Amino acid sequence: MRLRKQKGLSQEKLARLSDVANNTIIKMESGENDNPTLETLRKVAKALDVSVDNLIN
Repeated sequence: MRLRKQKGLSQEKLARLSDVANNTIIKMESGENDNPTLETLRKVAKALDVSVDNLIN
C-alpha cells in the first residue's frame, strides 16, 4: 500500500495497470491474500516500477 500511495495510484488504477483484478489488490493490501502468485507479484511490481523483492519487503 505504501508504494502504491507513493506513486499516487488508487487500488483500481493499480489493478488496471497491472492487469490484476481490483479485488486481488484489495485482498493483498488488507492481508486477506497473504500468498499471491509469483505472476501476480510480478505484474504488480512492474506496474509500480519496482522489483518483486522491493514489493514484498
